[in-house]
Amino acid sequence: VGTPLLAQVSGRPTALERWPEGVTAEGEHFFQKHLPAKVPEQVHGIDVRFPSGRRGRLLDPDSRAAVAWAVQMGTITFHAWPVSAPDVSRPDQLRIDLDPSPGTTYDDVRVVALACRDLLAEWGWPSFVKTSGGRGLHVFVPVRPEHGFVDVRHAAIVVGRELERRDPSRVTMSWWKEERGARVFVDFNQNAQDRVMASAYSLRPRPEATVSLPITWDELPDADPMAFTL
Repeated sequence: VGTPLLAQVSGRPTALERWPEGVTAEGEHFFQKHLPAKVPEQVHGIDVRFPSGRRGRLLDPDSRAAVAWAVQMGTITFHAWPVSAPDVSRPDQLRIDLDPSPGTTYDDVRVVALACRDLLAEWGWPSFVKTSGGRGLHVFVPVRPEHGFVDVRHAAIVVGRELERRDPSRVTMSWWKEERGARVFVDFNQNAQDRVMASAYSLRPRPEATVSLPITWDELPDADPMAFTL
């Protein structure tokens, strides 16, 4: 998966979800944002500024060697920012995270994803879908890197509100979990600067070793996300 993985993450500041002891109920795991001071010469970083104003340097998974370096430290999931170097202040992806609530099924998420595709098509926005590695789906819209994180987040809110308006019994934008009910949550906050999601072709820390996998819209109606595993 080297070639397709690099196509998704190369040039993007990437945080690492590390499970040094393996994925077990007792295993220690943590997110590593900052690149260590000393790394092999084939491992490169990208300088970023966090919302707090602090500066940092994250991994640039720009080669198979860099990916292998991360994996040998127990990295299971790569969490890439929605920006590409050198301009890491302006997103080039709008991300729509369709998150199932208790009482909903993957079929509900799939229906909402297809409705999202149709809505975006009405506006002339191209879109792509991938499994989350769980019961959710991620919809990506490529955007020109001309706007800041706040503007892109506002665009995601507009998408979510329109989906909710069209199907209020199935879709919710309620941030508080107790208000969502048995509806699919459109997590617009994945477009905030300090939020990331699992990259395409990343493993997820589940017993089944599922993978977050890009699929075509035509494949979505028959796709079983739990069938996409290591």
